[in-house]
Amino acid sequence: MCPKIPMHPVSDNLIKNTAPPLWRHVFAMVYDSLLIIPLFMAATALWVSIWGPTENARIQAVPPALQWLSWSIILLLFFGLFWRRGGQTLGMQAWRIKLISEHGGQPTWRQVLLRIVGASLSVLALGGGFLWRFVPPEYRYWHDALSSTRLVLVPKPQ
Repeated sequence: MCPKIPMHPVSDNLIKNTAPPLWRHVFAMVYDSLLIIPLFMAATALWVSIWGPTENARIQAVPPALQWLSWSIILLLFFGLFWRRGGQTLGMQAWRIKLISEHGGQPTWRQVLLRIVGASLSVLALGGGFLWRFVPPEYRYWHDALSSTRLVLVPKPQ
């Protein structure tokens, strides 16, 4: 069921006051993860080729801080560029979900960064920030509340 949420007026091409159902958001996340995992693998392959074996040495471990930094940059660029360009990642497009600012416009870079940091903290808190999705009257995730953004449904094309 799609809860009705209080919000400011938004564009006519969105289903006003309707948060996407949880199942739709989960499928969008799975879709996006299928795109992000190969990017992580490519970054890891790059670092392994740089830190790889030499003639006189065995394979050396890639410094974990470097690996985490590269993955963080990939996440920031992936979500940031998609959300700033049109408010939707490829998974969100497939499942007709759009990220907007509280006032109905495109999210700013500050909002995108806050949302990514907030979602990361929610994951580290064993999903606690994701449970806010079930709390009325807003029905939005903790990282959406932190970044002053919200997810809305996009109507089916006619």
